[in-house]
Amino acid sequence: MSAPTTKKPTVTEREARQVAEAAREQDWRKPSFAKELFLGRFRLDLIHPHPLPADEDVQRGEEFLARLHEFCETKIDSALIEREARIPDEVIAGLKELGALGMKIDTKYGGLGLTQVYYNRALSLVGSANPAVGALLSAHQSIGVPQPLKIFGTQEQKDAFLPRCARTDISAFLLTEPDVGSDPARLATTAVRDGDDYVLDGVKLWTTNGVVADLLVVMARVPKTEDGKDGKGGITAFVVEADAPGITVENRNAFMGLRGIENGVTRFHQVRVPAANRIGAEGAGLKIALTTLNTGRLSLPAMCVGAGKWCLKIAREWSAVREQWGKPVALHEAVGSKISFIAATTFALEAVVDLSSQMADENRNDIRIEAALAKLYGSEMACLMADELVQIRGGRGFETAESLAARGERAVPAEQLLRDLRINRIFEGSTEIMHLLIAREAVDAHLSVAGDLIDPDKSLQDKARAGANAGVFYAKWLPKLVAGPGQLPTSYGDFKHGVDLAPHLRYVERHARKLARSTFYAMSRWQGRMETKQGFLGRVVDIGAELFAMSAACVRAELLRRQGDHGREAYLLADAFCRQARIRVDELFNRLWSNTDDLDRKVVKGVLGGSFEWLEQGIVDPSGEGPWIADATPGPSRRDNVRRPFK
Repeated sequence: MSAPTTKKPTVTEREARQVAEAAREQDWRKPSFAKELFLGRFRLDLIHPHPLPADEDVQRGEEFLARLHEFCETKIDSALIEREARIPDEVIAGLKELGALGMKIDTKYGGLGLTQVYYNRALSLVGSANPAVGALLSAHQSIGVPQPLKIFGTQEQKDAFLPRCARTDISAFLLTEPDVGSDPARLATTAVRDGDDYVLDGVKLWTTNGVVADLLVVMARVPKTEDGKDGKGGITAFVVEADAPGITVENRNAFMGLRGIENGVTRFHQVRVPAANRIGAEGAGLKIALTTLNTGRLSLPAMCVGAGKWCLKIAREWSAVREQWGKPVALHEAVGSKISFIAATTFALEAVVDLSSQMADENRNDIRIEAALAKLYGSEMACLMADELVQIRGGRGFETAESLAARGERAVPAEQLLRDLRINRIFEGSTEIMHLLIAREAVDAHLSVAGDLIDPDKSLQDKARAGANAGVFYAKWLPKLVAGPGQLPTSYGDFKHGVDLAPHLRYVERHARKLARSTFYAMSRWQGRMETKQGFLGRVVDIGAELFAMSAACVRAELLRRQGDHGREAYLLADAFCRQARIRVDELFNRLWSNTDDLDRKVVKGVLGGSFEWLEQGIVDPSGEGPWIADATPGPSRRDNVRRPFK
């Protein structure tokens, strides 16, 4: 066995992109509503009529939600968790008894076998009781051991680990390192083959559930052997026992929100892991992680839905009793518009999550873009809703629940929600990374036919072939972007029932084509430099997210109307949301070409070059001493192990 390396991998920007590209799912074997949307094709038939779960799935899901609701109301003390920054052992024991650890695990392994729809509804419910508990359950099942084993594990691995995950063992996912975030090409943790084992060395940061976990999914770099006999090497996934010799949880991290979250720093020193615990082949780790996240990302926006529902409840109750100038504040337009935004956006977010979840359950559509859009849109809009709730509550919104209770008022944790939700714009891919990830998928069809034209490493022969293929593709595609059903006043007439949602769907169709034309124009203009235009790409993705949410809201409203379940009210909410979204879309289209991106780059160069240091004068910096990034050199731990498994 060779000694662990202490040198961090150095990679160029191009090499980093190649690693990320190799981990992508390259093919589109199933249709995707969102992918078609970015190509200017409004495929309403892919989402309407709204897909529905099977009756037996509904019954099983509703029965569990009823038990879970009672548990959340009677056993989860959110104020206690916030005060002590810890989830009590008895809460976890109760969740285990309910089977909540195995919501997505098949019944043959001791799980509940819930659908994605009901799993997400359960997370929405738990997250409303306490977001830290929701984060624990989500990290355990959405990205922890159960999900990658479900998709990529061997039968032996499933038999060995899934029953444990379903009832007793908590799992965690370990990818991020002190100097490695969204650039996994620089992953420094190593796994060196030694007979029937791999030996792990390295440090992992922000290991959600890592402090209390029993099982870990660890991403590590397997060195490539010169003869290639031992395997091809690369980033590889392993199931690791959390109490294995050589593993030290060196720190339990504390954050501005989610105070009960068990997130830490984990060091591996000469940790032996059986080769039988490797998930998939060597080098398949990133692909496993990304594929796991295709549906795993839906758990986060599901909890954002729960946050929106709570914001709406508090806004309604508070605004009805708080009076200013002779009437409830809700009846003042300045406050009423905020309440309308919260109500309409909550309806749309639930529509997006339920639709994406049901499509995931049916497995007839590729939802990688839909899930990513749900995560991006949900995390951003939930933060806005929580901020608006704080504003509606005024000084009471800024005051802690504990302080409110101390002076005799209802303990409403509005400021806590704002703090708890803030991490969602960073968790599981920051907003900025999600923009780039979705943009890459959105332009995949273009790169498939014309990518070689802008690749400097391709030969003239390859470029000529790509040019011919691109000519054929664009000759068929571009003319279809000129006109469509969105220009016909009678289109989508079955969405008119009292309130008329058809104009909104026509708007989506027209602006999907406009978005595709804008993307094509930008690619023609910037070609190989397109990937550097992150501001432009982010706005393209944001437009697509709004159009997707509008579509989902209209389809959900029609579903509720047909079911006789608050259909009139749903149509009104969908109409309000679409009108609000259209204002945002129009602004985003304007900002595609009218923005300060070029000027911003000049300012940034000046800031980094020290040209504006004079602007920083007149302050003191309260920051402590120490390096910006902690040392993560492999080796034995010099700190106490703070691992704390639940009893």
